[in-house]
Amino acid sequence: MEPVYATREDVQRALDVQPSTRAARQIDRALQSASRDVDSLCHRRFYPWQGERRFDWPDSQYRPSRRIWLDDHGLISLTSITSGGVAVDPGDAVLYPNSGPPYTRIETNIGSNAVWGGGDTHQQDVTLTGLWGYTLNETTDGALAGAVASTTATTLTVDGPTSAAVGVGSVLRIDDERLLITGRTMADTGQTLAADLTVQKNATTVTVADTTGFAVDETLLIDGERLLITDIAGGTLVVERAADGSTLATHTTGAVLYAPRTLTVTRGALGTTPATHADAAPVHRWQPPGLVHDLTIASAMDRLLQEQAGYARTTKTGTGGGKASSAVPLESLRTQTYNAHGRKARHRGV
Repeated sequence: MEPVYATREDVQRALDVQPSTRAARQIDRALQSASRDVDSLCHRRFYPWQGERRFDWPDSQYRPSRRIWLDDHGLISLTSITSGGVAVDPGDAVLYPNSGPPYTRIETNIGSNAVWGGGDTHQQDVTLTGLWGYTLNETTDGALAGAVASTTATTLTVDGPTSAAVGVGSVLRIDDERLLITGRTMADTGQTLAADLTVQKNATTVTVADTTGFAVDETLLIDGERLLITDIAGGTLVVERAADGSTLATHTTGAVLYAPRTLTVTRGALGTTPATHADAAPVHRWQPPGLVHDLTIASAMDRLLQEQAGYARTTKTGTGGGKASSAVPLESLRTQTYNAHGRKARHRGV
């Protein structure tokens, strides 16, 4: 499956629904539809993909012979070039725009001897290898909490900061390998309650032996209750009780704390190669542009709510009647996203 531009957890939080297997399938499906709709709206793909793409060398009368337009294949960085099976030094190529990626065209440097062509025909003569997409905006949230010793392993364990930042649908990079998160399960944090926790909503402090492994926004599981960490002070976790629709309960000293730190992943995603990774290797998370992220969440929510209403959701009018639910705010967000990130048509003077 192609990457999505928001996570399952983003939609669950926005709709304020508790996690469930049935809801997860619906949300994942809505996110796929919403993300591909954003691609269609903006006439580009935003996620990073490593590999080669082939282009005709420009023999057309409508463009200079040194210039190749990349169209909807935005380029982030260039690794190698061949034309007619002959290697071309990437240093002899000029990428545009000068402001940086995504690059929309490539030209041979007129001050060099580089030229396109050399094959039997102009068709698919030029091969460009590099990182394709929109922009490479990555954050390093945390690290692995154990080595990945196999290239075929589909589960891995991460630390608290990573657990708090990622969700199902996140695109990760560890060393040179990219991975897609397809599931999350609870793992033993190695910590236990250091004091009893009463069955009261305002009992929001959790005492543990060591708070360094935890992170704000991480979800904990104690017995059957989920708790959301909202702050950390000294040896105390400040939490929101009965999170995600779980039931408030009493917990005694020594109860084990679990967190969703075991990730199920697709290995070698987006043109990369599966590899082994050392314990504590940094985990990098790709972030889509803000408007793209927001529009994906909004579109997925709209699809889910319309689905629940049989695609006949209505709102009240001033006279007490009903009409189809207005999509004006969503359309405004679509317009903002296209204006900011959409690929506009080129115009050619004749």
